[in-house]
Amino acid sequence: MGAETNAVYDVVVIGAGAAGMMCAAQAGQRGRRALLIEHYHKLGEKIRISGGGRCNFTNTGASASGYLSQNPDFCRSALARYTPRDFVALVERHGIPYHEKKLGQLFCDHAAQDIIAMMKSECDRGQVEWRMPCAVKSVRAAGGAFIVATGQGEVRAASLVIATGGLTVPKIGATPFGYQLAAQFGLNVVAPRPALVPLAFAPEWLAQYGDLAGIALDVEASCNDGCFRENLLFTHRGLSGPAILQISSFWDGKSSLSIDLLPGTEAAAWFRSQRVSAAQIDNVLAQRLPRRFVDAWCAAHGATGAMAHLSDREFAALERALHHWMLRPGGTLGYNKAEVTAGGVDTRELSSKTMAATRVPGLYFIGEVVDVTGWLGGYNFQWAWSSGHAAAAFV
Repeated sequence: MGAETNAVYDVVVIGAGAAGMMCAAQAGQRGRRALLIEHYHKLGEKIRISGGGRCNFTNTGASASGYLSQNPDFCRSALARYTPRDFVALVERHGIPYHEKKLGQLFCDHAAQDIIAMMKSECDRGQVEWRMPCAVKSVRAAGGAFIVATGQGEVRAASLVIATGGLTVPKIGATPFGYQLAAQFGLNVVAPRPALVPLAFAPEWLAQYGDLAGIALDVEASCNDGCFRENLLFTHRGLSGPAILQISSFWDGKSSLSIDLLPGTEAAAWFRSQRVSAAQIDNVLAQRLPRRFVDAWCAAHGATGAMAHLSDREFAALERALHHWMLRPGGTLGYNKAEVTAGGVDTRELSSKTMAATRVPGLYFIGEVVDVTGWLGGYNFQWAWSSGHAAAAFV
């Protein structure tokens, strides 16, 4: 994929992921001469590996309440103007079969490659030009335009869109380019961190629970303002599973997680009904929880003896511990295991309508590089489509 050197475009988009392809395609289709630059040698690689290879391309319930940001209202405008229904309509126009897995999560029936091919086709429809693989060496503003120096020569454009993503999965090309460019132009960047990421046990927790890898529990995990009812999965190094990935985005690196091991009113009522049971505590809990976990948890909490022998105070303490298992992670498993990057270009620097930097005319930031982080389950792809679509209307 190539382009002439020293060319002039209406818009140059750097980063051919979900947001970048959406923006370039829509800009091209509205008559703009668009160039898409991608430094990696494979197109849409993060799309390809997502959702177990089937791409959880949106969530039917995606709305502003499912996103984290220092400015939680920032994402409302773009999400309202390009909704999950709009993207589903695009998928259906391309004849891509899909299904809902759970909780509004939509996946391709066949493979994530279907979404990549669809977005490439949309770019072709907009006559988008490409440079891929092509490294960007520098960017500067001059004469009311941006001059982008690449390994294939310089290009000039009145509008420059940064869609370079975050720091997750560096082995497929993730770099801090977008944050560095924002800083170059004097824009504030909220410190990036791994999000939707497995959590590691602190050493003392690893000694108690480190041999439970593969065990899954239905829990409600809470931390700060987050609360999610999903599965928790023990790993060799700590905790994963949807509940933990979700709550990791709310973890500040020092707080404890509160894990409800018997979530829901039915489970709570069941446990209270066991108050007079002659059975041992561990045998009662093993009716609802995996035996290996029960043994480890009871040993850590000194929970022994028959239920009926507990005093009212001891029973209340046991019940509280089951509904509020307080666990302090030792850290995350980092960007290699994270789904997305939290933090990014400060939304206070951008217009929520256009995604443009308010202090640098013609400079836009979209997708994961922005300080907008969605829940697990298609929310982050929807932000990519919506923010890319929003910027395309103004470049």
